[in-house]
Amino acid sequence: MPYVIAEPCIGVKDKSCVAVCPVDCIHGKDEDDQLYIDPSECIDCGLCEPECPVDAIFMEDEVPEQWKSFIEKNAEYFQK
Repeated sequence: MPYVIAEPCIGVKDKSCVAVCPVDCIHGKDEDDQLYIDPSECIDCGLCEPECPVDAIFMEDEVPEQWKSFIEKNAEYFQK
């Protein structure tokens, strides 16, 4: 089950999570409003979650109800 980056990342884009990802599956361009996790590359290691200073990273099945749309938003980002 991949991890998902949700609403708290918007406008923050702290890249602490990127630094610890062993498979480099967290991406985001300067013009993006947040970072994204590629669900096809994520190995579910969980190293990114404790590194996020705004608690924006969740396991897909643990994303809070108000941010469930971010599951699809992360996946769609990599379909461009």
